[in-house]
Amino acid sequence: MELLAALGLLIFSYILGSIPFGLLIVRLKTGKDIRQIESGRTGGTNVMRAAGTIAGVTTAMLDLIKSAVAVWLARYLIALSIVPNNAWLEVLPPFLVVLGHNYSIFLAERNENGRLTLRGGAGGASSAGGALGLWPPSFLIILPVGLFFLFGVGYASLGTLSVGIVSILIFAIRAWQGLSPWQYIFYGVFIEILLIWALRPNIKRLLNGTERVVGWRARRTKTNSS
Repeated sequence: MELLAALGLLIFSYILGSIPFGLLIVRLKTGKDIRQIESGRTGGTNVMRAAGTIAGVTTAMLDLIKSAVAVWLARYLIALSIVPNNAWLEVLPPFLVVLGHNYSIFLAERNENGRLTLRGGAGGASSAGGALGLWPPSFLIILPVGLFFLFGVGYASLGTLSVGIVSILIFAIRAWQGLSPWQYIFYGVFIEILLIWALRPNIKRLLNGTERVVGWRARRTKTNSS
């Protein structure tokens, strides 16, 4: 019975992650399909481009919360002895939320070759939400690092990629100190793999020096061009 409940938790986590808040918010505010705008992703950065700052921040917050909720639900079920008391059941639900966010079952479509594909976001906010759920103070480290890369360095993709790396470092240090299970380290590893895979085009542009800039660099570029 515990194993069936654990399986249900994992399936629920993927479905929860698949809810495309960005698509819904842009559709409600502008009537447009976010998949047809800029990168086509449903995350906060692309929503900000399509529908403004408030819509983008709202999307990011909702995407963050759904991962944290998966962790809190898992711990609640563990406390009630409904699912096995296993640290993996704290790590896998937020990972599956990020997986669902990036490859949403609700955004299935056929590509030009007729192959079924799943669309979504890049997973930055959802990844941060999972770390928040596992250890709330981690967000106080992940957020400023991400904002530094986003607004200081000027690349949204680097801000997203930093989430997994910082999570690995945080949970490795805590595991070494005996403050959290070592399985938490793998949360950072798993999400970083997903983030790298989702951001392959961005990484290629970063290496080529053609990645789109944001923040003060975008404003400076616009000023110089005008």
